[in-house]
Amino acid sequence: MYNRSYNSNGDMMRKILIIIILIFIIITIVKIDITKKDSKQEIALAKQMTINQQEKRAIFVSYIENSKYLKNKNGADAKDNILKMLNNIANDGFNMLIFHVRSSSDSIYNSAIFPSSNYVVDMEGDPLPFDILQYVIEEAHARGIEVHAWINPYRIRTTTDISTISNSNPAYKWLNTSNVKVVEGKGIFYNPASEEVQNLITEGVKEIVKNYQVDGIFFDDYFYPDKEIDLTNYLDYQNEGGKLTLDAYRLDNVNKLVKKVYSTIKKENKSVLFGIGPEGNIDNNYEENYADTKKWVSEEGYIDYIMPQVYFGFENQNKPYIETVTMWNDLITNPHVKLYVALAFYKVGLPDEFALSGADEWLEHDDIIKKEILVGRNLSNYQGFALFRYDYFFDPTLYTDTTIKEIENVKQIIFDKDA
Repeated sequence: MYNRSYNSNGDMMRKILIIIILIFIIITIVKIDITKKDSKQEIALAKQMTINQQEKRAIFVSYIENSKYLKNKNGADAKDNILKMLNNIANDGFNMLIFHVRSSSDSIYNSAIFPSSNYVVDMEGDPLPFDILQYVIEEAHARGIEVHAWINPYRIRTTTDISTISNSNPAYKWLNTSNVKVVEGKGIFYNPASEEVQNLITEGVKEIVKNYQVDGIFFDDYFYPDKEIDLTNYLDYQNEGGKLTLDAYRLDNVNKLVKKVYSTIKKENKSVLFGIGPEGNIDNNYEENYADTKKWVSEEGYIDYIMPQVYFGFENQNKPYIETVTMWNDLITNPHVKLYVALAFYKVGLPDEFALSGADEWLEHDDIIKKEILVGRNLSNYQGFALFRYDYFFDPTLYTDTTIKEIENVKQIIFDKDA
């Protein structure tokens, strides 16, 4: 009796033990399977994040958008419009904002140097409804979007009307000096040859980098506005023994500013990038704008990225896209300089008379921007692209017959990692 009970109990214990072992094995197998699935998901997510981080996908928000969405708006409405813009940008896969903070010797932020911009307030110098740049940075960063503060260094006005320049504008005190010139048909500009002007621009950049968590400073393509603006300066230079030709002197003036700005940025915050968006025509940069792009992309101490405005189609008779963007890529010999390509989304669905025989290309095709991005991705120095500008991508009132399809094409290659 005792032995039978013992054997029965032993059998029961063995069965229970077997069941426990089986349960443990099943749990282990399921856990491994779940872990594998989680691991695969994590790897896929990490891969997508890596792709997203590698390619910068930028949108320009210019003074035109600032005027449209912020000018004379109360604080609540202006903030609401900013949030709508940033949500649109983030939802469509863009991760970089090139935001116009000083287009005309002014500011859309709290500045002790430049007055508030009449593109966001009624009259230049009026109080800002709030610190626009600070709000944009906070909300953009919360959405994973970099903010690069866009500055036109020499431009004071797009018209020749000096009456719009407030007495709080640093240009005001220089109106009757060689530091400022009214250029008929173009506007009012600072003189690139003036050391005082160079110092003013540099201090303006320093103020932004010191006070705001911007990810970058971006200069537009406006450099030498006129071929007479610095003739007095050049004469003084020659009288003091200067030997450079006038063209070389002008290139040197812009180079001095660029180098000074770069050095100032890095002293304040090494992580802040400095980029320049020159005209897409390399020759024009030397012959008209005096922008020494070859030096900037080959030597240390000038820029972190170049964003040429390659606003040409594939069939452009003068500057076909592939040939032009390849030239820009090959120009870069400094491994620390990145290539971001600015693309002309504003041309979608419209004729391009400057393209000559290729004038109808943007009318006949709805995938030009998509193809241009794909071409860029095959260049050795390419790191991203930028679309000019926000409203042409997000404002339906500006759409042409082909805009929606082009937008779909762009979004497809943004979100399709295998594109």
